[in-house]
Amino acid sequence: MLVTNHVLSGAVIGAAVRRPLPAIALGVASHFALDALPHWGKWDSEQQFLRVAVADGLTGLAAMGVITRAVLRTPGNGRAKLAASVVLGMAGAAMPDLDKPAHIIFKRKLWPDAVNRFHGRIQDEEPHRFVSHELVAGVGFAVAAATVLKRRGAWK
Repeated sequence: MLVTNHVLSGAVIGAAVRRPLPAIALGVASHFALDALPHWGKWDSEQQFLRVAVADGLTGLAAMGVITRAVLRTPGNGRAKLAASVVLGMAGAAMPDLDKPAHIIFKRKLWPDAVNRFHGRIQDEEPHRFVSHELVAGVGFAVAAATVLKRRGAWK
C-alpha cells in the first residue's frame, strides 16, 4: 500500500478517535491491516521501486502538511487534542514503512527481524492493481479524511 494511503487513513483514525495515544496505536495497527489487503506492488527493479517510493513519500509528506495545517487552524477548545490525534494517527500509520528509507539511505534496519518478516509476509501485492486498488483506496481515504475533518471543523 502506498504510504500516502496510510497517511490519509491515519488522519481519518486520528480525527475519529480524537485521543492521541489510541490514534497512534490504531494508526500502526491500520498499517498492517491495510498491507494485508490486496494492493499494488511487486517492482521489476529497485530503480522502479525508488521512482514510486520517492514520489509517494513526497506526496505523503505533502498530505501530512496540508492536513496538519488544517487541524491547527480548527477553531475551538479541542483544537490541540484534535491536532495531536490526527498527526499521531498519520505518523503511526506511516511508521512501519520508515524501514525502507532507513535501509536505502543509512543501510540500517529500524525494526527487529521478526517485525520485518511479519510485515513482508502479510503483503498481498500485484503489479496490475494501481487503478483498481491503490487509486480507489486513495480517493476513498481522501474523501473520508476530508469528511471527518470537516465535521471536526478543520475544513471550511
